[in-house]
Amino acid sequence: MPPMEIRPGTGEDVSFLRSMLFEAAFWRPTGERPPLDVGLAHPDLAKILEDWGQRPGDTALIAVSQDGEPVGTAWYRFWRKDDHSYGFVDEQVPEIGISVVREARGQGVGGTLLAALIAQAREDGLRALSLSVETENPARKLYEKFGFRPQRAEFGSLIMVLDLGYDGAATSWNG
Repeated sequence: MPPMEIRPGTGEDVSFLRSMLFEAAFWRPTGERPPLDVGLAHPDLAKILEDWGQRPGDTALIAVSQDGEPVGTAWYRFWRKDDHSYGFVDEQVPEIGISVVREARGQGVGGTLLAALIAQAREDGLRALSLSVETENPARKLYEKFGFRPQRAEFGSLIMVLDLGYDGAATSWNG
């Protein structure tokens, strides 16, 4: 694994978060990809980072290489029953997103980020995390390794949940 630092995300990272959301959404190594702005204009993707940092519980971590370049990110965000993303389970369980720049994939960056995000979620007193992953996405194996378990299948994707073993009340977004 390359030497790196994990730091909290800030409002200045939104552009990087957007580029990583694009990578997560258009992860397939083959096939045509739309331009970033076109791909992220799809309503289901556009809302994922909309007003990032303004909702209670918005949390991001950034992996930074030795030369100071961001190489990956992992985040979580709470959703409402009437306004949610693909991996929604309930209003007390935030959905995660994770992505690594193509050049750094397969080098342990994703696992390091996921471990750090899970640690942050536990520190924040969350009871669980959820995600959505296409069934053929190789990242699914990483999620399973960390204990995420399928809850249901939808449209060629799995909604997976990691139970963090905490029974306390979590922060939620009711905006």
